Amino acid sequence: MVGIVIVSHSQKLAEGVVEIAKLMADKDAPIVAAGGTEDGRSGTSFEKIYRAVEEVYSDDGVAILMDMGSAVMTAEMVIEAMEERHIRLIDGPVAEGAVLAAVEARLGSPLELIAQRVEEARGIRKLGK
Repeated sequence: MVGIVIVSHSQKLAEGVVEIAKLMADKDAPIVAAGGTEDGRSGTSFEKIYRAVEEVYSDDGVAILMDMGSAVMTAEMVIEAMEERHIRLIDGPVAEGAVLAAVEARLGSPLELIAQRVEEARGIRKLGK
């Protein structure tokens, strides 16, 4: 099953996204948070992201959703350090994307399909207008 890592500058934001994804998909969905720095400040941490990928990694791969800026750059560095692993950064909305990714992962969808679904979520309108 594809694992999912949520990367944010905020530990609380990453944990909240994981919480809502598990509510919608399943409490056992393979999704973890990697937010904030090692000492609890705002920012990103190579070590936290690396450990999170290790925690949910399987041969099916890992999808990483991130908020912005250095979260993207730090996640890219982790991927470079784990080049033998099947890991993909996905460009999509973090909250909605995490829910979609978790549901698809629980259904056994491959990483490529999960990435497609999350990227399509960029166009989902929340209001009917």
